[in-house]
Amino acid sequence: MITIKEVTTKKQFLDFVNFPNILYKNNPCYVPAITKEELSAIRKGDNPVYNNAEASFYLAYQNNKIVGRVAAIVNWIEIKELHKSKVRFGWFDVIDDINVTKALIDTVITYGKKHNLNTIEGPVGFSNMDKAGMLTKGFDELNTMITWYNAPYYSEHLKKLGFEDAATWVEYKIDIPTETRPKVVKVANIIQTRYKLKIIKFNKVKQILPYVNRMFELLNKTYDSLQTFVPIQQYQIDHYKKKYLPFVNPDYITCVANEHNEVIAFSIIMPSFSKALQKAKGKLFPFGFLHILKAQRVNDTAAFYLIGVDPEYQNKGVAALIFKEMNEIFLRNGIKKVETNPELIENKAIQALWKDYVHKQHKERKTYRKAI
Repeated sequence: MITIKEVTTKKQFLDFVNFPNILYKNNPCYVPAITKEELSAIRKGDNPVYNNAEASFYLAYQNNKIVGRVAAIVNWIEIKELHKSKVRFGWFDVIDDINVTKALIDTVITYGKKHNLNTIEGPVGFSNMDKAGMLTKGFDELNTMITWYNAPYYSEHLKKLGFEDAATWVEYKIDIPTETRPKVVKVANIIQTRYKLKIIKFNKVKQILPYVNRMFELLNKTYDSLQTFVPIQQYQIDHYKKKYLPFVNPDYITCVANEHNEVIAFSIIMPSFSKALQKAKGKLFPFGFLHILKAQRVNDTAAFYLIGVDPEYQNKGVAALIFKEMNEIFLRNGIKKVETNPELIENKAIQALWKDYVHKQHKERKTYRKAI
């Protein structure tokens, strides 16, 4: 018999966060999240996203053993401003038993109907800044800090339950050349001179703070036409400053400004934390933070996290300037490979950025949708 229980106690929240660590304990591609960070992301008192969202979290039990988890989420900005009558599901993990999956999904559907919504879609988080998408290709590839890992049967279960494809993301591995190509340097110099642009570099994290709000403003402008986009709110920006800045190596951040000192483009790269997080096993203390600190400074792999370009400059070759600076960052820091963050498959402008590099699409992930 399968029993679904809503998560309400401190122990249940901890069980909810730890379930995938147990499910994928011996999987070499699984990367545990930091337990403290996961708890902070889902608890109402810690995450300001609840200003415009609400959620309930559920655990599935079979023979008194946890066999699945799911979050049911309502994003009121998405519903009221974008007029999408959708209940989201996320933090979805389950054993290979479609009956457990059905019980969890039915619970989310009931939650959606209670709010008079007509569609269920996931897996996604509260907003665009959370993890999204179910892995459908690349199960034998090492996972990243900003994505969920799952087994192949997840999507098979959803399809049997009547779900259809919603959004598709692709991810790439990119080989970094041992020198910045002369053509890239030449084009970058021409663009920089023509539009009177300048590069802003950083040595300390505190130097980045004055530019963070503008970066998020550019993200809103860059991605607002994509199907999954929900505008990023100021309280979310403040939250993500606190959450992610401790992981940032300032040397990996690049901003481009115009002659009026207005930031018109930026890129954020992070050293890969995947192996460090595996060693940390979800805990920063007593020794987990040492693995994180080492990965920040000594690493041959990086994760391409975010890029934003003001629409006014998107067709003016600014990408060449960003890539010139990025390549120099990689060479300075001994980076040989870069993995992109998930990119919506229709976002051809971003994918075109990799055409001059040796690259391979190694992962794919999807969200699934069904009328309720």
